[in-house]
Amino acid sequence: MNKVKTTSEKSLTNNSRIVGLLAQLEKINSESLLVEADTARYVTSKILHLAQSQEKTRKEMTAKGSPAIEVILSTLENTRDLQTTLNILNILIELVSVGGGRKASVLVSKGGTQILLQLLLSASKESPPNEELMVQLHSLLAKIGPKDKKFGVKARISGALNISLNLVKQNLQNHRLILPCLQVLRVYSTNSVNAVSLGKSGVVELMFKIIGPFSKKNTGLMKVALDTLAALLKSKTNARRAVDRGYVHVLLTIYVDWHRHDSRHRHMLIRKGILQCIKSVTNIKLGRKAFIDANGMKILYNTSQDCLAVRTLDPLVNTSSLIMRKCFPKNRLPLPTIKSAFHFQLPVIPTSGPVAQLYSLPPEVDDVVDESDDNDDIETESENENEDDKDQLFKNDDIETDINKLKPRQELGRPVEELKMYEQFFPELADNFKDYDLVSKEPKPFASDANLGGPIVVPTAGEEQSVEANHSVKGIAMKESNHLQAEECNKRPAFLDLPKKDRNKDNSLQQQSDQKKLLSSCQCLSYEIVKGLDRITLQNTSKNEQYYKTGSVMKKESKTSFTSLTCNKPCQHVSSCGSVLFEGRSVQLGKLCFTGVDPEEEDDSSSYSSGEQVMLEVPDVLPLHDPDLYIEIVKNTKSVPEYSEVAYPDYFGHIPPPFKEPILERPYGVQRTKISQDIERLIHQNDIIDRIMYDLDNPSYSVPEEGELLKFNSKFESGNLRKVIQIRKNEYDLILNSDINSNHYHQWFYFEVSGMRPGIGYRFNIINCEKSNSQFNYGMQPLMYSVQEALNSRPWWARVGTDICYYKNHFARSSIAAGGQKGKSYYTITFTVNFPHKDDVCYFAYHYPYTYSTLRMHLQKLESMHNPRQIYFRQDTLCETLSGNSCPLVTITAMPETNYYEHICQFRNRPYIFLSARVHPGETNASWVMKGTLEYLMSNNPTAQSLRESYIFKIVPMLNPDGVINGNHRCSLSGEDLNRQWQNPNPDLHPTIYHAKGLLQYLAAIKRLPLVYCDYHGHSRKKNVFMYGCSIKETVLHTVSAASCDLIEDLGYRTLPKILSQIAPTFSMSSCSFVVEKSKESTARVVVWREIGVQRSYTMESTLCGCDQGKYKGLQIGTRELEEMGAKFCVGLLRLKRLTSPLEFNLPSSLLDIENELIESSCKVTSPTTYVLDEDEPRFLEEVDYSAESNDEQDIELADNAGDYEPSVPEERLSDSEMTRTHLP
Repeated sequence: MNKVKTTSEKSLTNNSRIVGLLAQLEKINSESLLVEADTARYVTSKILHLAQSQEKTRKEMTAKGSPAIEVILSTLENTRDLQTTLNILNILIELVSVGGGRKASVLVSKGGTQILLQLLLSASKESPPNEELMVQLHSLLAKIGPKDKKFGVKARISGALNISLNLVKQNLQNHRLILPCLQVLRVYSTNSVNAVSLGKSGVVELMFKIIGPFSKKNTGLMKVALDTLAALLKSKTNARRAVDRGYVHVLLTIYVDWHRHDSRHRHMLIRKGILQCIKSVTNIKLGRKAFIDANGMKILYNTSQDCLAVRTLDPLVNTSSLIMRKCFPKNRLPLPTIKSAFHFQLPVIPTSGPVAQLYSLPPEVDDVVDESDDNDDIETESENENEDDKDQLFKNDDIETDINKLKPRQELGRPVEELKMYEQFFPELADNFKDYDLVSKEPKPFASDANLGGPIVVPTAGEEQSVEANHSVKGIAMKESNHLQAEECNKRPAFLDLPKKDRNKDNSLQQQSDQKKLLSSCQCLSYEIVKGLDRITLQNTSKNEQYYKTGSVMKKESKTSFTSLTCNKPCQHVSSCGSVLFEGRSVQLGKLCFTGVDPEEEDDSSSYSSGEQVMLEVPDVLPLHDPDLYIEIVKNTKSVPEYSEVAYPDYFGHIPPPFKEPILERPYGVQRTKISQDIERLIHQNDIIDRIMYDLDNPSYSVPEEGELLKFNSKFESGNLRKVIQIRKNEYDLILNSDINSNHYHQWFYFEVSGMRPGIGYRFNIINCEKSNSQFNYGMQPLMYSVQEALNSRPWWARVGTDICYYKNHFARSSIAAGGQKGKSYYTITFTVNFPHKDDVCYFAYHYPYTYSTLRMHLQKLESMHNPRQIYFRQDTLCETLSGNSCPLVTITAMPETNYYEHICQFRNRPYIFLSARVHPGETNASWVMKGTLEYLMSNNPTAQSLRESYIFKIVPMLNPDGVINGNHRCSLSGEDLNRQWQNPNPDLHPTIYHAKGLLQYLAAIKRLPLVYCDYHGHSRKKNVFMYGCSIKETVLHTVSAASCDLIEDLGYRTLPKILSQIAPTFSMSSCSFVVEKSKESTARVVVWREIGVQRSYTMESTLCGCDQGKYKGLQIGTRELEEMGAKFCVGLLRLKRLTSPLEFNLPSSLLDIENELIESSCKVTSPTTYVLDEDEPRFLEEVDYSAESNDEQDIELADNAGDYEPSVPEERLSDSEMTRTHLP
C-alpha cells in the first residue's frame, strides 16, 4: 500500500511540476525582455528532462486542450538564446517521435511549420551556421513535413529549399549534418515544382555523388539519398536530366554491385531504393529507351530470378517486375486491324459518336505509339493546396448535383397518336375472353385475392425434394400436360437413343410420385393465402418448402436423360467441330458421340452426398431443352458470319452440376510468375514458336496437322475467338474479336478446343481484354464443357483452371483508336487447364452461355407446356433487329376466373411489372436469372398462381439479340452500348430500345405505369446479386452539399431490394446503390424513373463470380443459383404486393408495418448507400503494375504488400454497373 501511495504522490508531483514549468515558461514569454536567458534555459531544460523520462508528461503535454505546444512554440519564436532554442527543438522532437503522425499533425495545426522555417532562415544567416541547430531543425522538419499538405509551398516561398541544399553541398563529408538535410529534401521533392527547382540547382548530380560507387559504409545515409533521388526523378525534367547524363546505366551498375555483394541480404532496403530510382526514371519514354539500351531487361530479369528463392526479397522481385513490364516495348496486336473481323453495313451511319468515328478512322490507327510524355517538357506548378479534397471530388464528380435534373418529370416524348401503335401488344386490356375455355363457367361471387387457396411456397436452392402441386380443384386436368411432358422427354436425336425400358420405368416412377403427392397437395390449397405468411418470413424460408417443377419431377434416385446413352452405329470419320446444319447436309457430331458410357462412371456421377447437392426448383431433366427443336430454331437465326455449326453444349443442354464449386484461392506469386514468363519472350525470343493455329481474318489458312497441337473453333452462335497463336509447346495466345462495328469491347469468349492429351497442363492467354480489373483476380474460374463428360451423363458447364490471373500486358492500341484517350493497354486473362480425356472436344466460356436460339427454344417449350385455361401466356414479336431477328415480347398473367364482368375487370386492373434482360450480350448470367423468372411464373406453384393473379408481366427477355447471336460483349450491330441509348433511341439503329421504351411510354399515356421496372444485368467486378435504383435524396447525400440536404422522399424504392435481401441467399443489400450518376442518365433504370415516372426502377446486377455472404458464401455462382434468384425475385414481388396493398389481403395489423420496419432499418446506417463506382475487393498481396503508362502513379510501398489493383478509369467504371434493354416493332 505504501508503494502504491508513493507512486501516486510522485506522479501527482510530476504532473504538477510540468504544469508549473509551462506556466513559468508562459510568464517568461510575456516578460521576455526583462528575464535573463538563463531562466528560460533552465525551465526548458527541466521540461526536456521530464519529456524524455516520463511518458505521462509527454501525454499531458500533447493532450487535447493542453496549452503546452502553443507555449513552447511561442517561446521558440521569441527566444534569441541558442541553448533555449536547442532545448525546445529537442522537446518537440521527443513529442513528435513518440506520438507518431498524430502529434506531428498537432504541431502543424498550431503553426509549427512556419515558425521552424523562419528559424531555419534566421539560423542560415550566421556564418557558419550552427551545426547542432541545423541538425535538430532539419530532423524536426523531416518529421512534420509529411503531415503538412502545404509544406512544399511554404518551404519554397520562405526560401528554405536552397538553404538545405547548400548545407548538403558544403558538408558532403559531414554525414551527421547532411542526413537530416537529405530527409528534408526528400519531403521538399514531393512537390513537383520544388523538384524542378532543386533539379536546376544540381541536386540530381549531387545525389549521385552521395550514392556513388559501391560501398557498405554509411548505408543509412545512402538509403536516404536513394529515397530522395527517387522522389526527385518523379519529375520528368529531372528524369530527362538523369538520362542525358547517363545515370540510368550508373543505377543499373550500382544495383548489380549491391546484388553481388549483399549475399546475406542485409541491405535489401538499399537495393530496393535503387530500383525505386530506376522505376521513377523509366516513367518517361527516354528513360525506358535508356533502360533497354543499357540491357536493363536482362539485368533485372536475371537478378530477380536469383531472388525468387528468398521470400523476404519479394519487394525486389516485384519492383523489378514493374520496371520490366513498364519498359517492355508496346506492341500492336498481331491482327490486320483491331476492328471486328466481321462487318455489318448499317442502314444509317451516325453523324457523331464512336461508330461515326470508327468509320472515319485511317487504316494506320492500329499502330502503337508511345505518346505518354511527348508534350511534357513544361512542368506546371501543382501546389496541391486542395489535396485533402481530391478524393472527395474524384468520388463525386460523376454524381448528378442538379436537383432539377434529378426530379422525375413524366414526359411521353412521342405523340399519343404515334404511341397507339403499341396497343396491339396489350390485347389483355381489351379482350372479353368470350371464346376462351376458362377454369370455371359457373358464375361466382367476385373473390379477392385473399380467397385464393394454397400455401405460399418459397423456392430454395438448398432443398432436394420437389412436389408437384396440382390445381385440379379448379377443374384443370393434368393428363394432357403429363402426356406432353412424356413426349418431350422421349424426344432425342437418333444417336442418343434412350432405352425404351428405362424410359417407361422413369415415367412410371414419376406417375407414382405424382399420385402419392396429389392428395396432400390438393388439401393444401384449401388454406387461406394469408397462412402462407407464416412460411415466408423476411429472415428465412422453412425447411419443408416444396416447389412444383414445370415438366417432369426429378426424383432423388432418377438419372438425367443422358444417363443411359448407347451407340447403334460404328465410329466413322466425322467432323469434330460442331454440327453442320445447312446446304442439305445432315447433322453431324464428333466421334465422341459413339463412345458410350462407362457404367462405373455412371454410378460415380450419382453418388454425390445429399449434403453437397444444392438443388433448386429448376428441373434437372431439362424439360425445356429439346435438341431437335434447337436445331430447327438455329436454322432461322440470322448471324453476320452466317454460322452453319452448332456448339455441342447448346445442342446437348446444360444441367447444374451436383457439387459445390468454391471460389478459388489464388496461390501467392502466380501473377509474378506469369509476367516473368511473358518477359522471357523478349529476352529469349528464339524459344517462342509463334505459330498461327486459328485465324478468322484468314479463313484459308491451313493449320498444321500435328498430333500434339490443339485445334480451335468459334464459328457458332455466340462464339467469340478471332485468332490463336502457339507460343510454347503447350501455351497459346488467344485474341478475341471486337464487337461488330466497333474496335473494342473484348471480354466475352466462347470457343471450342480439340486434339488435347490428358495429364498435360495447357496454358491459355487471352491477350486483348480491356477491363482494368476482373473477378478472375479474386477466385473466379472460366467455364468448360466436355463433350466426353456429357456423354458420360455429366452434361454441364464446370468451373476449371488453375494459376488464373488477370494483368496488364504489353499490347496496346493508339490514342486515335482509343477514341482520343492516351493509348490504352490491353489485359491478359491467363489460366491453365488439364483435360481429363484424350481427344475430347471441350468448350470454354467467360460465363454460362445462353444463346438467342436457346431463348427461342425455351419460350416455345414454355408456351407448349402451359395450361391455357389457367395461365395467360402470349408471345409477340416486339420488332425485328438490324439483322432481321425477332425480338420476343412475353406477356404472362393468370386467366380470369370467368368471363363475367367482375372477373374481367379484376383481370384488366392488375398492375403491370415490366422486366427486361440481356442488353449486354456478354452478361449471360442475366439470361439465366430471366430463365428462372419465366419458369417460376409459368409453374403450377400456388405462389406463382397468386403472383399471376396479382400482376400482368410484360417481359423482354433479350434486348440485344443481334449482339448475343454474333458473340459481342457489350454492343449491338450498331456498335453502340444499347443501355446508353434510352434517352434518344434511334428506331433505325436501336429498334429494340426504341420500341421497349415505346411500350413503357404507352403504359404511361394510358395511366397504367408499371409498379416495378427491372433490367437484369451481370457485374464482372463485384460479388453477390444487388440492385441499383434511383433516389434524389441519396444522390444529393453524396455531394459536397450533403449536410444541408433536407429533402423528403418516399422510401418505397428500398422495399423490394430489402425484401430480396431477406429471402434470396445471393442478394446483398449492402451492395445496393440508389445514386443517380451523370454517366448513367441514358440508361434504362434512370430514363424509366425520370421520364416514364416509375419510382421502383431498377437494374439488378448478378455477379459473374460468386458470393462472399449468406448461404453461398465462398462459392462460385452457377445456373442453379442464378435461376433461383429469378424465382426469388418473383416471390419478392408477391411480398411487395402484400406490403403495398395490405387491405386487399386482410392482413393482421402486426404485418402492416413490415414495410415501414424495412425502410427504417435500412435508413439507420450512417452511409445510406454504396457508391456505385466502388470496387468491393481488397488489394492483392503482390503488386502488379497497372499504371505502366502513368507518370503520376502513386508510389505504392511494396513492403506494405499493396496488391494488384487499379482504380477503374471512367469508361471502365461505367461498363459493368448497370444496363437495360428494349425492342422494336
